[in-house]
Amino acid sequence: VGVLEISGFAKYTVVGSGASDWLDQILACRIPKSGRMTLAPMLNENGKLIGDFTLANLDDNEFFIAGSGIAEEYHLRWFEQHLPESANLEVIPHRADILGLSIAGAKSRELLAKITDEDVSRDAFRFMDIREMNIGMVSCLVGRVSYTGDLGFELWMEADVQRYVLELLLREGEEFGIRLFGLRALNALRLEKNYGSWATEYRPLYGPLEAGLSPFVALNKDADFIGKDAAIQEKSDGGILRLCTFVVEAKDADVIGDEPIWFGNEVKGWVTSGGFAHNSGVSVAMGYVPKEIADEKQGWFVEILGERYPATLQTEPLFDPKGEIMRG
Repeated sequence: VGVLEISGFAKYTVVGSGASDWLDQILACRIPKSGRMTLAPMLNENGKLIGDFTLANLDDNEFFIAGSGIAEEYHLRWFEQHLPESANLEVIPHRADILGLSIAGAKSRELLAKITDEDVSRDAFRFMDIREMNIGMVSCLVGRVSYTGDLGFELWMEADVQRYVLELLLREGEEFGIRLFGLRALNALRLEKNYGSWATEYRPLYGPLEAGLSPFVALNKDADFIGKDAAIQEKSDGGILRLCTFVVEAKDADVIGDEPIWFGNEVKGWVTSGGFAHNSGVSVAMGYVPKEIADEKQGWFVEILGERYPATLQTEPLFDPKGEIMRG
């Protein structure tokens, strides 16, 4: 089991009788049922990505949103600009008042079961479920999700009890070999799942189809969400680019971003992020290439420090390609 500090994510509560209808207009996803979460892309009027959130429905009049910490001020301005004057709702940024911890790994469910009286078995607490739980002697909002791509849970709590929860996890997790891990490790793990990241893979240059987020865009929902017409047009014409993942035959350096992606003898795309995937033992690069060649498995090269290295298109995640562990 590993434990990660996730307080750097932006956290918001949207509360009020008008919350659901407003979120349906602001976000491109379908609003989840009470007690459930979903990935929630946010688009501008041109149908380009300006946010990717986790949206949790706590009771239809209260929603919890987690998103990029570096984009918090931008997102708050966007929310405020699109708040209707007459709507009965409030957007509350939590900043450092709400903090978080994530546990992940094969034994993470066993650890969670030790510190709560709730039933957290597979069927009782499903993937993408969320609810308030007693964790030891305090209350936490617990979500059945993890950006690592492994079996995992996110725990959100008031700032003054985070140390208690961390110490409880470390003490009760000792029998499972619990260890701390950080954002560099998280980056390696998300690369093995082909997960994009805000400001690299997800940014206003790209549409949801190009970025691989179209499954989370509900084009057929009734709400006329911001960017809907442009997203429908992108689906119709297919966009221009596709986000792809490559395994690179690198030597002594990995990509960090903005390196050229070659196909044959021509530069056809660019790297958005990457690094060494320690669990799989390979160098990984993510980036955008034209849709016309995005299914070509061979013939790729990634340029690193002026040298071109052969690369292979990775059509499915290196870790748990079917998502069976993550959902298990």
